[in-house]
Amino acid sequence: MPPDVVVSLSDTIEHDEVLALYVANRWSSAEKPELLMRALRDSHALATARVDGRLVGLVNAISDGHLVAYFPHMLVLPEFQRQGIGRRLMAAMLARYRDFHQLMLTADGDAVAFYEAMGFARAGRTVPMWIYAGNDH
Repeated sequence: MPPDVVVSLSDTIEHDEVLALYVANRWSSAEKPELLMRALRDSHALATARVDGRLVGLVNAISDGHLVAYFPHMLVLPEFQRQGIGRRLMAAMLARYRDFHQLMLTADGDAVAFYEAMGFARAGRTVPMWIYAGNDH
């Protein structure tokens, strides 16, 4: 991992840097930038990763504040992936919510193995279900 990566909880984020991160990862939520920014800023928790002040990754949590936390977004700029940044971001969230009863996320593709390595497991016989307005899955 680059030695100058700074992972921080509750960092401030700016519109242009967030949009660049989402566009680089081809996430459809980049098509709704104002709503995306409101969603991230209103998250229960937000952690960012920066290199020389540049936003290179983020993760957020939605939570009831007591029992359940859901991690809907975790992104790292493609050129910084596979350097341990995502692992550090998720570790910050797992530490923040370590005493909670249930930690949840939805993973697909290559992300499944990453989250399994972070301690997540498939949820028994449950079936993920959604009404989804995006086009990136």
